[in-house]
Amino acid sequence: MEAETVKYPVVRNYVAGQFVDTETANTLSVESPLTGEVLAEMPLSGAVALDTAVQAATAAFPAWSATPIKERVQVFYRYKALLERHMAELSELVHQENGKTLDEARAEVEKAIELTEFACSLPQLVAGEVMEVSKGVECRIEKRPLGVVASIAPFNFPNMVPHWTIPNALVLGNCMILKPSELVPLSAMRIAELLKEAGLPDGVLNVVNGDREIVEAICDHPAIQAVSFVGSTRIAQVVYRRATANLKRCVALGGAKNHLLVLPDAHADMTASNVAASMSGCAGQRCMAGSAMVAVGSVDHIISKLVEEARKIVPGQNLGSVISRQAKERIERYITEAEQAGATVLLDGRNPTVAGHENGYYVGPTVIDYVTPDMAIASEEVFGPVLAIMRTNTLEEALCIENASNYGNAAAVFTQSGGLARYVMENASAGMIGVNIGVPVPREPFSFGGWNESKFGACDITGKSSIEFWTQMKKVTTKWNPESRTNWMS
Repeated sequence: MEAETVKYPVVRNYVAGQFVDTETANTLSVESPLTGEVLAEMPLSGAVALDTAVQAATAAFPAWSATPIKERVQVFYRYKALLERHMAELSELVHQENGKTLDEARAEVEKAIELTEFACSLPQLVAGEVMEVSKGVECRIEKRPLGVVASIAPFNFPNMVPHWTIPNALVLGNCMILKPSELVPLSAMRIAELLKEAGLPDGVLNVVNGDREIVEAICDHPAIQAVSFVGSTRIAQVVYRRATANLKRCVALGGAKNHLLVLPDAHADMTASNVAASMSGCAGQRCMAGSAMVAVGSVDHIISKLVEEARKIVPGQNLGSVISRQAKERIERYITEAEQAGATVLLDGRNPTVAGHENGYYVGPTVIDYVTPDMAIASEEVFGPVLAIMRTNTLEEALCIENASNYGNAAAVFTQSGGLARYVMENASAGMIGVNIGVPVPREPFSFGGWNESKFGACDITGKSSIEFWTQMKKVTTKWNPESRTNWMS
């Protein structure tokens, strides 16, 4: 049974190790999508609040960056233990403010722990390089932090996505401004408290709450050196353009339309369960959701099993809510428009009733067959537990549909043929590929990041690739022995 809704204290910004009030009287109600009830009030901070946080980060940077990385990482060893100790509490926060099931919320916190574990390995990955390049002449490369950086996080993973950036950026010596989604600010407050308990110096992490005004201020602030963003493609483009126009580094992750290519030889039971989980996990509110299935040839037997599996997914039991009433209405509008355009709704998740949560925002699992590529549901990101099935006769036709997408986060193929799987791996236009896996999220140390309009900027946001984003190289050439023979290199 779901836990009762808890009324939380007023959300506050976290600056220089303290929760502080802001200059604004403007607030936003934070609702639980499980019930529609108000959880807390949150300030809509402005540029003044951001500047205060940046000043705190700037003041903390000299001492933090000068601390040896072997010492910085000790904070995150302790922090990892705190995440494990507070697993139930952190999972409940995610459940309440985001609407995930408790099992999904726990999985999110477990991923945050894995991301923290990777950050603890960074001292071994960023050791400098040194070489004697000529007689008596030595060159070395060191990775140095950038300074004050910012992370703008989305609503769909209140705990995990901040951990895509916080552990790596801070272990590498930066100080950070975290801007959580205004829809889910509670987890960020607890993350800040636990990092302080782990020994993170005041000012190294600061949390500023708000909406569009804060995002724009982050992009414009002259003291912020780099910005990471996760959200919709439309906003990712705006953030990337604005941040880079202000001469900042930026990696901005956008939306997705991930295609699951199902071939006739696919293992029916495994494919059905994987596709159903991919389209409905986290209520479809993840950029790795398989929202478009391309049925190649005769796969009706698999589609039948898929619908059977999807029927086992029940709103309020093993399917959480979507984030808001507006999201529910938008998702259900896509279903209705596809049906009106001639698609066949095999499983209809519109307007489910969840006993005891009648005011919550739920959409049931929905499977729609005979969708055509020209329909909006075939190409646009729905961000709900909805699967659009398109049919083709050949794998080449299926790949043409996948390649035509503006997005490029993920794609997967279900087949027992290694040759066909390799063909898809080589020809799908996506940054993350799965073979018989519906959600091909790389595990650490492999990085997360898509192609095309699913990502803007160089480097990925996690894994080894993130090291290059959060650091800059210092090259040093030395010579101490004047008696050494010289040549054109020295």
